[in-house]
Amino acid sequence: MKTTAPRDQSRFAPDTASNGSVSPKNLLIAVDDSNATTRALQYVGRLLRETPNVSITLFHVLNPMPRELMEHGGSENPDMEHQLGEQLRKDQQEWMHMEETLEYPILERALERLRDTGFPTDRVTLKLGYAGDVVDTILDEVRSGGYGTLVVTRHGPPGAARLFSSSIADRLSRDLSGIALWVIE
Repeated sequence: MKTTAPRDQSRFAPDTASNGSVSPKNLLIAVDDSNATTRALQYVGRLLRETPNVSITLFHVLNPMPRELMEHGGSENPDMEHQLGEQLRKDQQEWMHMEETLEYPILERALERLRDTGFPTDRVTLKLGYAGDVVDTILDEVRSGGYGTLVVTRHGPPGAARLFSSSIADRLSRDLSGIALWVIE
């Protein structure tokens, strides 16, 4: 099983063809902690567990950084400006570390669900995404990772904030080109 620990997401980046094109057997599954994600993992795992050379990246997008950590108030004094900048970077790093620690178990649970289907875990990579916009983060990962297929769910848990709502799936289908999109309900 290939996994990336928080803070080292690039080590196991999916392979692209030598000409930079996408690989049809390289799947990105966007995951959250919903029952819909569990169903998607079960479907994909059972469907592809015996298909040779299929690799899967389980991808979870972290919550956006709080607004107060995006920039400091600034100062006319260059020394104070430097101190404020250093403190802001430190606060951002602490927030990222805490967020990674809180959110990484979502990837581990997704891996367990995929493993339960019989899909070989040595062909699975875990990866966190960092950005304020879920769709843009997923699209950036798809484009840079050489994925041939993106798998998302349309519905999250009832009554909860939905990571992969209909509007997100619709936006992905509109903005994604040259990649297969599986929207699993």
